[in-house]
Amino acid sequence: MDLSEKTLSSQTVFDGRILHVTNDTVKLPDGTTSMREVVRHPGGVCVAALDNDNNLLFVRQFRYPYGEVVLELPAGKLEPNGTPLENGKRELLEETGAVGYSYITLGQLYPSPGYTDEIIHLYACRIKEQREAQPDSGEFLNVEKINIIKAAEMVLNNRIADAKTQVAVLKTAALLQSGKI
Repeated sequence: MDLSEKTLSSQTVFDGRILHVTNDTVKLPDGTTSMREVVRHPGGVCVAALDNDNNLLFVRQFRYPYGEVVLELPAGKLEPNGTPLENGKRELLEETGAVGYSYITLGQLYPSPGYTDEIIHLYACRIKEQREAQPDSGEFLNVEKINIIKAAEMVLNNRIADAKTQVAVLKTAALLQSGKI
C-alpha cells in the first residue's frame, strides 16, 4: 500500500523569524482528505565534542518554552550560507570556544515528525583547541565538561531531557566503545 499523502492546498498561518506554520489540506492514501498543521523549520545541528579525557562539552541554558535551564550539547539553527557541518563547527566555537577535528556524522534526527519538518544533523568530533566562547547576542549559557560514561548514564537515568543530546551522547558513547572515534 502506498502510504503517501498528497498536498492539495497550503495556507500560511504564521510567518516568523524562525518558524513558519502552514495549514495544509491533504489527500490520504484511501482517497479521503484531512488537515495537517505543519511547523516549517530551517533545521538544526548538534555536536558531541570529546576532549582527550573523553569528556563532552555541554551547555546549560534557559529554555523559555519549558521555563527551565536545560543541559544540552552545543547546537543551533542551520544558517543558509553553509553546510550542516560548517554550521556545527560554527555553533561549537560560538557556544563553547572549542575547535574540533575528525568530525564524523552521527546521522539525522527528526525531533517530532507528526507536526514539523525540522531535521537536526548530528556530529561527533575531537577537540583540538580551546578558545573563549563567543555566544550570539542574547544567548546566555554555562559551559561544562562531563565524562562520556557519566553523560550516557545521565541519559539512561533521565537526567538529560533534550532529545538531540540524548541521541548524540548515546551514539558517540557506542562509537567510542567500538573504537570508531
